[in-house]
Amino acid sequence: MLDYNQPIDRARPEAPQQRPQAGYSALELVDLLWRRKIAIAAAALLGAMLAVTVGKSLTPRYTATAQLYVDPRELQLVDRELTPRAQDVTGMSMVVESQARLITSNSVLLQVIQQAGLDKDPEFGGGDGRSLTSSLLGLIGLQPRAPSAAETKEVQLAALEALNRHITIRKTEKSFIVDIEVWSTDPAKAAMLANTLTNAYLAESRNSQASAARRATSDLSSRLKELRERLRNAETALATYKAQNNFVGTQDALISDQQLSASNQRLSAARAATMDAQARLDQIEASRRTAADAGAIPEALQSPTIANLRAQYAEARKKYAEQAGELGPRHPALRQTEKQVEDLKRTIGEEIDRFAQSAKNDLTRARDYEASLNRALEAQKRQSVQLSQAAVRLRELEREADASRDVYQSFLKRSRETEEQESLNTSAARVIGEATVPQRRSFPPAMSLFAIIGFVFGAIAASGWFAAAELQFAGAPAPAPARRERTPAPQAPEPPRASEIAQPQQAARAPEVAQAPPEVAAPPLQPSMIERPLIEKPLIARLQEADVIHTLGAILATGGGVDLTRLGWPTLRPGFPLTSLLNAWRDMRAAVARRSGGKALPVIALLGPGETTGRSVTALNFALAAARDGTRVLMIDADHLAHSLSNKVNRNGKSEPSRLGWLSNGSKTAREIKTVNGISVLPAAEADAGKAAEAIRKAIAQARSAGGYDLVVLDGPVTPLAAGGRKLLDEVDGLVAVLPTSMDINDGLEEILSTLGRAESKLVGVVLDELTPATQARQRGRQYA
Repeated sequence: MLDYNQPIDRARPEAPQQRPQAGYSALELVDLLWRRKIAIAAAALLGAMLAVTVGKSLTPRYTATAQLYVDPRELQLVDRELTPRAQDVTGMSMVVESQARLITSNSVLLQVIQQAGLDKDPEFGGGDGRSLTSSLLGLIGLQPRAPSAAETKEVQLAALEALNRHITIRKTEKSFIVDIEVWSTDPAKAAMLANTLTNAYLAESRNSQASAARRATSDLSSRLKELRERLRNAETALATYKAQNNFVGTQDALISDQQLSASNQRLSAARAATMDAQARLDQIEASRRTAADAGAIPEALQSPTIANLRAQYAEARKKYAEQAGELGPRHPALRQTEKQVEDLKRTIGEEIDRFAQSAKNDLTRARDYEASLNRALEAQKRQSVQLSQAAVRLRELEREADASRDVYQSFLKRSRETEEQESLNTSAARVIGEATVPQRRSFPPAMSLFAIIGFVFGAIAASGWFAAAELQFAGAPAPAPARRERTPAPQAPEPPRASEIAQPQQAARAPEVAQAPPEVAAPPLQPSMIERPLIEKPLIARLQEADVIHTLGAILATGGGVDLTRLGWPTLRPGFPLTSLLNAWRDMRAAVARRSGGKALPVIALLGPGETTGRSVTALNFALAAARDGTRVLMIDADHLAHSLSNKVNRNGKSEPSRLGWLSNGSKTAREIKTVNGISVLPAAEADAGKAAEAIRKAIAQARSAGGYDLVVLDGPVTPLAAGGRKLLDEVDGLVAVLPTSMDINDGLEEILSTLGRAESKLVGVVLDELTPATQARQRGRQYA
């Protein structure tokens, strides 16, 4: 079994003793400082004294603090404010921050300068030179020249800039409290300036509100005259149009509309009266035509004449009946009574005829009245139609007048409101803590702190000086004796580093041979003897479940291109660039780049025994890791039997020619596929092993000649290697073995090494695939050593 702990070399010279490097250990440094303790202590004391002297020479500053409560929720004195209030927390915070910036505005600070007389204070840019000059001129009887406006403004600007440097505004987090800090060389002046600044801010806030209300009132008042004139014109036009078109009426309706409604009601009543008269006449006529009693009609029953005649008729009938029983039919008394009955009956009939004639007269009068009402209603309808056409313009004029009236009333009311708001102070800002005279200075700090800082820096400086002097003069190595230089033997190009262990040994080997004494030095090595070792320990990486995520494959939408992270295979988690797996794969790519001997496009192949899907998953993740590091990757499916990668890619997208139309492996369907992951995939060709390997070699040559890629990753070839696969390994610069942990790792690696033969020297790494589920309960080795 091969031992990969140490690289194999054909000739290894004896490693000479290394020359000790100059420097100090911790014990030697402590001993040196202890020997120089007196000087270090003196330097520390000197540093303390210098620091205290510097602190005494600094001008002291005293800081006074005033606290201001700035509530963005102003007082609700009127229904409608000039400016809307902030409702959410963000808006309130912005209002408080804006008010904090307003405290240090130029308008507020200029008021402070004017009230406190800072333009004459030397601390804030004012000078005593002018006062001294004025005093000297006064002694000799001369009046000093009054300063010009430009000079006064310059002095105020200087004081403004100085006062800005003396003020610090701090807003307490998550509150409406603002701290106003003002420092000065005089503690009483600092407190006075802080209080003056708060009062000036409150006055400026009130003035700004009054100014805004005054400006709003002025703007509204300037518009009132125009709105009043517009309203007058609209109302005049409306009244003129009403008079021209006879639109007369009450406030609710026009007279024409009222007359039309009344005529309609009268016509309805007339029609009802006509029908009633017709019904009464029909009833009377029907009673006359039938043999029924004529007194049965309602009019006869209500007539006293009919009632009297009916009573006489009944009495005569009774009398006739009595005489008919006593007297004979020809008796004169009986004949007279019979005649009396006939006369009464005829009289009742004549009275009924008069009722019928009266009903006919009533019906005629009702019909005439109805016809006259009909004619009047038709005339009123025609007049109403004419008025309705004219009412379109009337309503338009009314709307214009109403709109002008509403706008005018709104402006007039708002003007009166803003005029009253000029004298109202709705600001809720107030002073919650006046500045008091500070008892301690804020700068410089206490002299004890200066002394400590000076002591520490003095001790450090002295210790560093002594250590550097000892290292420079006492610890330098003696110069080596001069000797004649030898011409070094020709060497091969620097071999690539296989691991961190092999590099120091290999890098130190050439100097050791060159510096060996002439009498014991070995003969110069030939290029074939100093070339890199045949077998080096490969790098080991573990592909675990924690490194990948599982997707739903083709169920998820991939947009317009092929997304390799959505093929249904486990793929690397995004956003984890510093995992041990990715670092190991970076080292493998670096080893392949060194082994390529300066080729523009290094090629790395991933091999694996057993089931091929696990190898393809590892190869895909290897390419994704390189692409995420900014490498332009060309991935080729070199497995001409299983086609695991080709089947996945072709199912989710179609193969298209590349931008240049050259990259293919000789098949019409197997062409380069651009993916959204920055990786180009060349599927496997439908051919035998020899033709497939030759097509892949031609594709690699084309990619190298045209450029556009930084790395080629081969998924395969499949093991055991055929003749075409062995030829393909000649184009490969590095090999990575994929060993699933479900199989025996040592047996799998030995199988790969025995299959590779002489190409085993290209093995740069081993990936332990822990994604494949374990099928064996016991494994003989989880690590390859």
